[in-house]
Amino acid sequence: MAYFRPTDLKQAYGILADTGAKILAGGTDIFPAQARRELRGEVLDISAISELGGITQTKAGWRIGATTTWSEIAKAPLPPALAALQQAAREVGSLQIQNSATIAGNLCNASPAADGVPPLLVLEAEVEIGSLGGGRRLPLSEFITGVRETALKAGEIVTALHIPQGAAQGTSAFRKLGARKYLVISICMVAARLELVDGVIRKAAISVGSCSPVARRLPDLETALIGYRHDNPAAWQDVLEQQACALLSPIADIRADAEYRKIAAIELVNRTISDASLEGTL
Repeated sequence: MAYFRPTDLKQAYGILADTGAKILAGGTDIFPAQARRELRGEVLDISAISELGGITQTKAGWRIGATTTWSEIAKAPLPPALAALQQAAREVGSLQIQNSATIAGNLCNASPAADGVPPLLVLEAEVEIGSLGGGRRLPLSEFITGVRETALKAGEIVTALHIPQGAAQGTSAFRKLGARKYLVISICMVAARLELVDGVIRKAAISVGSCSPVARRLPDLETALIGYRHDNPAAWQDVLEQQACALLSPIADIRADAEYRKIAAIELVNRTISDASLEGTL
């Protein structure tokens, strides 16, 4: 095995272009995937590249570096619109995992149960990608293309996530359902972000994960919620059930069958919207 640990991003691009190495950041996905076998081939460890870490605010919004850990995200002073992302950060495995696992690694692993994806979807996150040939950005909704599949091309590295200022408004919440409270792969998870004016929903963003090969937004439900008061969930219950049932086609696996997932998803969406609306009254 050849192991590379550069401190410069351009050097990392060159190594990747020359070797096609496996990219290692926190290592919390790549090592378990080896199933106790030795890690073979070339490995490019990007954890020492300082420009890939950290959370910064600009006029355009928020930038989260690719190697930023979930512990760093959970503890950062972020606006209420990013609360769902911080709540999800606290659900990623154990504290030890949160201290090592990175936000970009969670996305690049492209699991249907990736905790970071639903909250980033409601934040309209964009994925920043770099290579020797230059950089590009993709909406997160276009970056993850299937189970364990992404739009990354040979020689490319995810360098950051960007959250536009317009999506960093309002309040948000995240809920996750599993077979137990901690250290669990989700059966269903939901993120919701609301913008309220005088207690009325002006804008809504809802996403559901672990119910389809790729986490997805529910745009028809988001539109249908506009105009409802945040403190009257009974009023939007029928709309929620109609829209969610029409949009959700849950998968069945070892953790739950499709019908249970659909019932659970509708209830979890309802509770998460209520959580987000309550945050807006604090």
